[in-house]
Amino acid sequence: MSTVLHTSNLPGLELLHRGKVRDVYALPGERLLMVATDRLSAFDVVLPDPIPGKGEMLCQMSNFWFDKTRHLLPNHLTGEPVESVLPEGVDPALYVNRSVVAMRLKPLPVEAIARGFLIGSGWKDYQATGELCGIRLAPGLRQAQQLPQPIFTPSTKASVGDHDENVSFDHVVGLIGQDLADRVRTATLAIYRFAAQYAATRGILIADTKLEFGLDADGQLRVMDELLTPDSSRFWPADEWRLDTSPPSFDKQYVRDYLETLDWDKTAPGPSLPGEVIQGTRRKYAEALRRLADISLD
Repeated sequence: MSTVLHTSNLPGLELLHRGKVRDVYALPGERLLMVATDRLSAFDVVLPDPIPGKGEMLCQMSNFWFDKTRHLLPNHLTGEPVESVLPEGVDPALYVNRSVVAMRLKPLPVEAIARGFLIGSGWKDYQATGELCGIRLAPGLRQAQQLPQPIFTPSTKASVGDHDENVSFDHVVGLIGQDLADRVRTATLAIYRFAAQYAATRGILIADTKLEFGLDADGQLRVMDELLTPDSSRFWPADEWRLDTSPPSFDKQYVRDYLETLDWDKTAPGPSLPGEVIQGTRRKYAEALRRLADISLD
């Protein structure tokens, strides 16, 4: 059975970072313990109610994709069992399915986004300027239309409570240099293309996805954090995709749609969620994991 964990508590381990979803602890030997909690953020605000088992589903989805794409680019996983690093007295059942032991990398200060369809902030930018992150697109494109080729549309990496902002490739070059920017763009698009082709065989369209990268001690580029989850990607059921609409997705859009009906200014603190929204969101995550990875945690 899946577990529920809103906030991790691992006495004796140094907490380095508590993000929107993940809690990150220091381990000896330049390693990290990364815990995917059941917290959910919407409009960059962490909501008070956990989605039961969400962290486990995110972790298992990421692990599935890390394994499936390791031939394209190495990742941050060490392969060590989580049980071996947990403090004495901590219930392993709470953590084994939602945590990984990872290399401590030097993270790159950019969100690497690949888009295969015109939706979300990309659609808004295109309507306003005809461009997306400095890339001129053909005129007359429609909402949810598949692009002729996937494009790399990076953004800034915002702190908790702040908003990411789309930036140009030249901006990324200014941050990390031409060679590394080229490597990040190439890896992002290669992983997206591979994943999109696989997902299509499972009846799912990956509209876009956000990746994060870091450098190890030898300067090797590695993909890190999470990979191709419903929190970092738009997964659409292929049979429900339509032009000129925002197709239903296997992610927290269910929560966003509910929040849009409230008189809430999208600043912290966030509102509580009714039980049917919590369970509906959980079902979306569970279905994505089952359809893509053949994994069920219940």
